[in-house]
Amino acid sequence: MSKLTGKVAVVTGASKGIGAAIAKALAAQGASVVVNYASSKAGADEVVAAITAAGGKAVAVAGDVSKAGDAKGIIDTAVETYGRLDILVNNSGVYEFAPIENITEEHFHKHFNVNVLGLLLTTQAAVKHFGEGASIVNVGSVVSRITPPGSAVYTATKGAVDSVTGVLAKELAPRKIRVNSVNPGMVATEGTHSGGIIGSELEAWTVSTTPLGRIGQPEDIADVVAFLASDDARWLTGESLIASGGLH
Repeated sequence: MSKLTGKVAVVTGASKGIGAAIAKALAAQGASVVVNYASSKAGADEVVAAITAAGGKAVAVAGDVSKAGDAKGIIDTAVETYGRLDILVNNSGVYEFAPIENITEEHFHKHFNVNVLGLLLTTQAAVKHFGEGASIVNVGSVVSRITPPGSAVYTATKGAVDSVTGVLAKELAPRKIRVNSVNPGMVATEGTHSGGIIGSELEAWTVSTTPLGRIGQPEDIADVVAFLASDDARWLTGESLIASGGLH
C-alpha cells in the first residue's frame, strides 16, 4: 500500500514548479490532492490531468492565500470534496530580489502577505479539520541561512517561515499535529527560468558552491515533502530540513 493512501492533502501554489511536483508526488503515494492556484488555472488543470492520468485523485481550486476568505475556501473545498483533511503543504510564495535602496512598501507587503500571512491564514483554516497524525509542511528557503545580498525582504519572509514552523510545532503538538519545513536551495523552475537565473552567473556560483555540484529539480524537493507528510516522519516536528545539495 502506498504511504499516503486514504489521506487528503492541500498543496498551495501548485500550478507549476515545486508545488506541481509536490502535488504529483503526494498523489503518487496515494493521497487525494487539492491543487491550489492563484492565477494559472491552465497550469493547475494540467497538474490535475497528469495526476488523474496516472490513476490518482486531484481537483484544482482557485484562491489567493493572502485573503482569509480564499484561504478558508481552499480548505473547505478539500473537506467538501474528499470528506477530510490530513496534509497541508504551504508552498505558495513570491520572490523578487531588490537592494536596500529599491525596497518599497509595496515590495515588502507583496512578499509578507503571500509568504507569511498566507501560510498563517491557510493553516488557521486547516487546523479546524485536522485530526491526530495530521502533517503541515511549510516550504521555506535556504536563503534564511545563506542571506544573499539584495534579498532582504524575501529572506526575511523565509526566516519568518522557519520561526512560525517552530512555534506551530509546539503549539499543535498536544493535538498530535506535526509541523515541519523544507528549505530548498536553487531549483530549476518556471520562475528561475523566466527570472533569468538559469544560465546566469548566480546559477554558476550556486553550482560551484554546492557540494553535490548541481542545482535542484522540483522532484528533489517533492520527495522530501512526501516523506515529511507520511508516517515515516512520525517522530519529526519543528524541523527545517535544508534540501540544497549541501549548500548552507
